[in-house]
Amino acid sequence: MNLPTAPDWLTKRDGSLKPGLREYIAFVVISDRPEYRLEVRPAGGKFACVVSYTNNGKLIEGQESQPTADAAWADGLVRLKNRLGW
Repeated sequence: MNLPTAPDWLTKRDGSLKPGLREYIAFVVISDRPEYRLEVRPAGGKFACVVSYTNNGKLIEGQESQPTADAAWADGLVRLKNRLGW
């Protein structure tokens, strides 16, 4: 799995994506602080992206299965963007 490129809406707010210890984990870093964790997991022959807060592990609801890991990354980022209202 390849880490996606940070979207414009994130970089415009001093944000970036940093790889986790495993290839299927990424952190959303805002102002040099890892705020969110994205993890792409297999889901019944497809993939889903689990998005959680790094400070308490609480999940952001709404994950859906996607046909590819890249689509799952994109879905997780869109859900995060919508949650943040950006």
